[in-house]
Amino acid sequence: MTSASPAAPAAKTRLRLVPLLEPRQSVAEGLRIGIYVGSLLLAVLVSVLLLAGAGVPPGDLGREIMTTAFSSPRALGSVLAQTAPLVVAGLATAIAFRANFWNIGLEGQMILGAIFASYVAIHDIGPESARLLLMAVAAALGGMIWVAGPGLLKIRLGVNEVITTLLLNYVAFNLLLHLLYGPWKDPVSAFPHTEQYEAFEKLPQLGWQNLTWALPLSGLLALALWWAYSFSRLGYLVDLMRSNATMARAVGVPVLGLSVASILGSGAVGGLTGFAIAAGIEGRMTQDFFVGYLFSGVLIAFLGRNHPLGVVVVAFFMAVLMLLGQSLQVFFGVPSALVQLIQAVFIICVAASEFFLTYRMHWRSAA
Repeated sequence: MTSASPAAPAAKTRLRLVPLLEPRQSVAEGLRIGIYVGSLLLAVLVSVLLLAGAGVPPGDLGREIMTTAFSSPRALGSVLAQTAPLVVAGLATAIAFRANFWNIGLEGQMILGAIFASYVAIHDIGPESARLLLMAVAAALGGMIWVAGPGLLKIRLGVNEVITTLLLNYVAFNLLLHLLYGPWKDPVSAFPHTEQYEAFEKLPQLGWQNLTWALPLSGLLALALWWAYSFSRLGYLVDLMRSNATMARAVGVPVLGLSVASILGSGAVGGLTGFAIAAGIEGRMTQDFFVGYLFSGVLIAFLGRNHPLGVVVVAFFMAVLMLLGQSLQVFFGVPSALVQLIQAVFIICVAASEFFLTYRMHWRSAA
C-alpha cells in the first residue's frame, strides 16, 4: 500500500515595483530650476570624464579653465569679445523658437546682413556720421528679407521651415562667394574678402581690451527682449500662441500678426549678428565669418530655454567653452570632435530634463 504524496507547497507571490508615469499639471519654479541645474551638473560630470579619458586630468582642466577665462584682463576680454555675437545669435534663434518657428537659417541671414551692410560701406551711402547706423539698419533688412520667404511658405502653404531656412543657407553662401571672388574682392590684396571698412564704419572701441560696442549693444538687446517677453502684453500673447495657437486664435489673439512679427524679428536680429561680426570683429566681410554660429545659436537658445537672460548666461559659458576647446587642442592634443561631443552631451542632458518636467514618476507594487 503506497502512501499519499505530500501536498505541493503553495507558490510564493513575488512582488515587484513598477514605474507609473503621471503627466504634471504644473511645475513649481523651484523644481524647474532644480531639474535644469541638475541636468547641467550631469553634463559637466560626463564632460569631465570624457576629457579625463582623453588624457586631461580634472585638476589640469580646472586650471586650464581659469587660465583661459579668468587669469588676466586679456583672457576675460577675449571671452567677452566672443560672447557678444553669440548673444545676438542666440537671441535671433530664441525669438523664432518662442513663436514655434524653427529657424535653422541663421547663417544665411547673417550672410545677407553682412552683404547689405557691406553694400552701404562699399558704396559710401549716407553721411559718415550716420554710416554705421545705416549699415545696421541695412543688415537687419537683409536678414528680414532672407527669412521672409520661408515664413510666407510656412504660413500660406504649410511648408516645413526647417527645410527652407536650411537650404537657403547654401544659396546665401554661394552668393557670398560670388561677391568675394568677383566684384567685391579686395583690390589691394586680391584675397577673397572685401576691402577694409573705414574707421567710422566699424563699431567703436570701448577702451578696454579691444572690446567694441558690440558687447553693450548685445546686452541692451537682451534686456529689451527680456522686458518685452516678461512684462509686456506682447510677451503674454506670444506665450499664449506658443502654448496653444488654436485657443489663442479663438479668443481673438492676432496669431498671424504675432507670427509674422516674430519671424521677421528673428531674421532682423540674425542680420545684425552678421553686422556685429563684420563691423565689430573682422572689420570687413570674409568668406567664413559665419561658420559655426548656426549650431551655437540653436544650442544657446535651447540651453537658455529661449529666455533672453538665459541666452546671455549660456552665451558667456559657450564663449569660455570655445576658447577652452582651442586651448585643449593646442596644449593637450584633444581632437576637435571631442569638443563637439561635449556640446552634444549638454544638449542631450538638457533635452532629457524635459522628461522630468513633463512627467511625475510613481512606483507601485505588482504581482
